[in-house]
Amino acid sequence: MIPDGVRPAGLQTDPTLAPEFERAASPITLDGGPWRITPIRHWGRWASAVVLVALFALLVLSFANAAIDWSVVRSYLLSGAIFSGFLHTVLLSACAMLLGSCLGLVFSVMRLSANRVANGAAWLYVWFFRGTPVLLQLLLWFNLSIVFPTLGIPGLWHDKTINVISPFVAALLGLGVNEGAYLTEAFRSGILSVDEGQEEASTALGLSRMQTLYSVVMPQALRIILPPFGNESIGMLKTTSLAAVIAYPELLEAVEKVYYVNSRIMELLLVAGMWYLVATSLLTTGQYYLERHLSRGLARARPRSSVEQLIIRGLDQISARRGRKAGAR
Repeated sequence: MIPDGVRPAGLQTDPTLAPEFERAASPITLDGGPWRITPIRHWGRWASAVVLVALFALLVLSFANAAIDWSVVRSYLLSGAIFSGFLHTVLLSACAMLLGSCLGLVFSVMRLSANRVANGAAWLYVWFFRGTPVLLQLLLWFNLSIVFPTLGIPGLWHDKTINVISPFVAALLGLGVNEGAYLTEAFRSGILSVDEGQEEASTALGLSRMQTLYSVVMPQALRIILPPFGNESIGMLKTTSLAAVIAYPELLEAVEKVYYVNSRIMELLLVAGMWYLVATSLLTTGQYYLERHLSRGLARARPRSSVEQLIIRGLDQISARRGRKAGAR
């Protein structure tokens, strides 16, 4: 019970409690003298905010006064060559994530299998592809013809490896197979997060292990898998820039071709950065709404977006200000 005339400092005002605080018409009196409740001053927060704003302003001024021709940035932002490179980046990222998801699902099931051979093969796959740099794997796939000069299916198809492993195929295999090793552990942790009782109930209902996995376990595990999967998708979009070393025409490689000619290195790099920011922002927004959709019905409140947090904080401050004015009167 909050006494009349007393408003604890730092209390977040609830609109339903407004009448309680409006009754505070005068300061309380203790030991024969007036005492007024004052809010807590968070000087450290203000100081850190001022420092951060000053650093951000200094960064903006540094770029504004640098020897950067912003007209070049505007002219190349929507140019055909740059946009084509961006589309190649999106295509490679989507295909690599699809391949990685398929491999991750298969090898995660193998990691959880009671078959020691399957379990060991899955562990070896994760150990190797997580333990070597993705750039090294790209170069290995691109130069696979040194080890296997020809590829084919006996009696059906036969061709030189150099004709089969194009820059796109090498980039797809290098990025997708590497991503599958990381997603294997993400899927495995999601599957293990589902209570064992779910599997026991499914077995009691006569479902097979595969039916239990795809109809009972995976729908519940998706809520745990989605956050790391979203992070890996954003990371994949940026990791595609490594494909420039094998001459795949993605965004960074397209930018490099342009600034090798006109020597506008910083301007073209800023253009590439803007396109990456656009793509990652779209992925982040999609991940947020998908997480909110999958979290329906949970006891824990869904995560709020930055815009919603800003609005709620503003409403809290307005309510607190009204409460202080009512107490002053």
